[in-house]
Amino acid sequence: MPFQALGLHPLILQAIQETGYTEPTPIQGAAIPEILKGNDLIGIAQTGTGKTAAFTLPLLHRLHSVAPARQNATRTLILAPTRELVVQIEENVQAYAKHLPISITKVFGGVSERPQIQALRSGAQMVIATPGRLLDLMSQRCADFSALEHLVLDEADRMLDMGFLPAIRRVVNALPKKRQTLMFSATLSKEIESLTHEFQRSPKVVQIGRRSNPAETVTQLVYEVPRHLKASLLCHLLTDPTMNMVLVFTRTKHGADRVARKLESLSIKTATLHSNRSQNQRLRALDDFRSGAVRVLIATDIAARGIDVDGISHVVNLDFPPQVEDYVHRIGRTGRAKAIGDAISFICQDDHSNLRALERFIGRGLVRKLAKDFNYAEPEPLNQPRDEERGRRNGGGGGGGGRRFSTNSSSRFGGRSR
Repeated sequence: MPFQALGLHPLILQAIQETGYTEPTPIQGAAIPEILKGNDLIGIAQTGTGKTAAFTLPLLHRLHSVAPARQNATRTLILAPTRELVVQIEENVQAYAKHLPISITKVFGGVSERPQIQALRSGAQMVIATPGRLLDLMSQRCADFSALEHLVLDEADRMLDMGFLPAIRRVVNALPKKRQTLMFSATLSKEIESLTHEFQRSPKVVQIGRRSNPAETVTQLVYEVPRHLKASLLCHLLTDPTMNMVLVFTRTKHGADRVARKLESLSIKTATLHSNRSQNQRLRALDDFRSGAVRVLIATDIAARGIDVDGISHVVNLDFPPQVEDYVHRIGRTGRAKAIGDAISFICQDDHSNLRALERFIGRGLVRKLAKDFNYAEPEPLNQPRDEERGRRNGGGGGGGGRRFSTNSSSRFGGRSR
């Protein structure tokens, strides 16, 4: 089915053609008609299947084709959990709206709020924001959402599960009751889905593939290794030239910095992405990784939802993720849009129960491997603190995600893009 069959405005179709897209993905083909009808919607599909275009294309059509209640008013609000994801969505929307007279702005922390305040006060028609900075500006009476028609929660499961629920409630309570509300994510548990009824009215559900199912094009491998040898094993594996664009996930920002220093000492170009980095540093790290200036990008989970980079050859879980949803989103950074990719997880003795829980969840076992010519017997250095201990000494070493909110204790391990 071509995009022309979806009923989008010709100027949007022209922009789509100029971006090189030829036909809609399944999530786009299913979601766009429902959104054009004005229905509330829950969209569930794997990472890299085009969810961003699935909601932004029809919303741009409605903004351009439906006369506003008043001029110079914000009509669409998109909320996302991370700065990187806000930037990614805004870049995509700007490309799709290049031929439309629609004003678009992004709102997030870590940068000056002055231009964001000016854009909000001028009534940007589409606002893409993180909840924290948006609430700050709303408390300063810089935003007027009285004419809002559309609300989108992107990465809805993580928005509700990362401790954002109170902030989202405050934002939603300030919006008109009569509006279209869309929720999109790669994963959405039934328990968290029940919370969507708080924000939506009889939503349609569009689900492509099995919930929380990793992409079939990703080869998933497990290496069992002592904790103190993780960084050494990563260096050993990186002698393989096919690992040419590698995204590494660590549990803590201190662990990310430590591994980055080790790789750099071996002349492996590396960048880090975590909450201790300034916004400019985070954007530069992504740009350098995307351009090939660095071979390895090391990130914490908070950044997983905003990394939209084509061509990632390998994702490495240096630290096994605490939740199955985190695993799905991490490895979804490779094998995007039906491309081939590898996902490698390092497993320590403490991770075995978590690994078994993941295998039960996805319905299959993961292949175990041993690295050839690697010395697994190297002793652990004396008096070397773990990353978690180092983080506690320095006032907390997490990835910046805050507390978790979950109504589904069984989903915890502890016991896009177009």
